[in-house]
Amino acid sequence: MKQYLDLCQRIIDDGVWVENRRTGKRCLTVINADMEYDVAGNLFPLITTRKSFWKGAVAELLGYLRGYDNAAQFRSIGCNTWNANANENEAWLNNPARKGEDDMGRVYGVQGRSWQTPDGKPIDQLKKVVDDLSKGIDDRGEIVTFYNPGEFHLGCLRPCMHTHNFSLLGDRLYLTSTQRSCDVPLGLNFNQVQVFCLLALIAQITGNKPGKAFHKIVNAHIYEDQLELMRDVQLKREPFPSPQFHINPDIKTLEDIETWVTVDDFEVTGYQHHGPIKYPFSV
Repeated sequence: MKQYLDLCQRIIDDGVWVENRRTGKRCLTVINADMEYDVAGNLFPLITTRKSFWKGAVAELLGYLRGYDNAAQFRSIGCNTWNANANENEAWLNNPARKGEDDMGRVYGVQGRSWQTPDGKPIDQLKKVVDDLSKGIDDRGEIVTFYNPGEFHLGCLRPCMHTHNFSLLGDRLYLTSTQRSCDVPLGLNFNQVQVFCLLALIAQITGNKPGKAFHKIVNAHIYEDQLELMRDVQLKREPFPSPQFHINPDIKTLEDIETWVTVDDFEVTGYQHHGPIKYPFSV
């Protein structure tokens, strides 16, 4: 919690106002923030100074790992975060690549599970990484990236957290996740949960022990219409201790994740929190 609150305060104290063209709003912005999550010690980085709905973040991660490309698919597993970007983003609504209601295009997990080569063949980045790590192999390129500039025009949104780099030292697995842009009041806790869960989950299905997860954020910002709630409400609250995160031990393979796993296979214990804060969301 401390590093999250420290980042929020840093943005308020040192941030620079930037006009965001996509949303038409101003953001108070800093460049470069480095977060670390102790997955080995199971210190789950769930925000305690407001109620955080972690199940949606885990559901979204499951959708990415399955390569989902439709908001209806995400809704079916308990995630509603793609409804607006799929159906209310004016640029995407007018894009000839859009296939219809709820279509997201070639974003996030589509790239991770079916990256297209110039000759049209798909590359399953995630399967390659899981296969290597299951054999104790780290070729220094155990990377899953969603960032494909050649296909930005085929999706409703460029990826924010775009690259996940796994590193294996003996039987200890580490993760470095890179994020180009972060809405700190709303998005960061979602992203923290996903980075932590991704390392814990991949370590479990590859037979490795989780270590630390490192989360690099390039552009961290608070929107102008979020600032008062962050400064005058959330930052005035005292944080509680970190809760713990538990994964169903029956999840043993990538195929399990692809077929039967749901958010009910994950549990958080010891979560004390303050009341929710309804921050504005910018499409």
